[in-house]
Amino acid sequence: MRSLLYIIILLVITGCSVSSLEPKALDEAQRLMQSDPSAALSKLNEVDVSEFQDSATMARWALLYSEAMVVNRVKAPTDTIVNIAIDYYRQHDSADELKKASHLKALLHSSDKTDPLATALYLQKEKEFLLYKERAQRELYTLVALLALLIAAGIIVWMRQRMKIQSLRNETLMAEASGFRNQMEASRSDVSRLETKLHEVLEKRFSLIDSLCQTYYESQGTKTERKAIVDKVKSEIESVRTDSFSEMEQAVNDCRDNILVKVKNNYPEIKNEDYMLLVFLASRLSTRTISLLLGESVDVVYKRKSRLKSRFKESMSVSNPDIMAIF
Repeated sequence: MRSLLYIIILLVITGCSVSSLEPKALDEAQRLMQSDPSAALSKLNEVDVSEFQDSATMARWALLYSEAMVVNRVKAPTDTIVNIAIDYYRQHDSADELKKASHLKALLHSSDKTDPLATALYLQKEKEFLLYKERAQRELYTLVALLALLIAAGIIVWMRQRMKIQSLRNETLMAEASGFRNQMEASRSDVSRLETKLHEVLEKRFSLIDSLCQTYYESQGTKTERKAIVDKVKSEIESVRTDSFSEMEQAVNDCRDNILVKVKNNYPEIKNEDYMLLVFLASRLSTRTISLLLGESVDVVYKRKSRLKSRFKESMSVSNPDIMAIF
């Protein structure tokens, strides 16, 4: 990229140094036009037209060359050179120069003097003009190509910079995502361990309670020698009903994503006895065990469970599958 800029600067400097020599020769020819027309024409013939750097200089040379031929009374074989000046000054709205060039064109055909050397030099200048046009066209194509190359290089640099910035952003996002993933995995691991621990505690506690309640249920009303066991079971059941209820409630919330909190939020008017039934149901206790904890028959527990489920369906604005799964 930097080398390309150096080449362009070198070409511009070289072009400027060459073009600076051209006006001096034209100024000298214009000065000699009245005092020594022949020397002026010779001076103009010495100029290499193909090396001109701009169309303005070419038009000025063509105008002076046509004027020198008229002053020297030399007939031009063609209108090519004078037309160079006419076309340029017409395009650039230079009225005085255009008028002068048009007048010279008419005078170039009025002379009958034909000079073979002058004609040969004229034709040589025509060829140099064609070479100038070809070079100017090549330079234009080269300039367009250079501009296209510069634009392409700029776009490539811009795109690479954008890609670099995007890559840095992606790396930052990936790092953040990796950090979040690690945090989630750590959190998930903690939750999993907590749930496992709570399930183990609940399983042991509820299994014991369920076993005691089952034993009591089967032993109720039997022989006297089982009275001690029955009394013990009653004591355990009462302890669960009074002292361990809050612990059971907390364990259910911890293991079932605060399901009891959701119940209170969705059904704030729930009665205490219905809430106790719900806690026992969420703890996965059997119907017999729940009947003993509530001091009601199995049939009554079934009916209360059914009524509570129906009230939930009617009261909750949006059905909550987690809450309804309790039943």
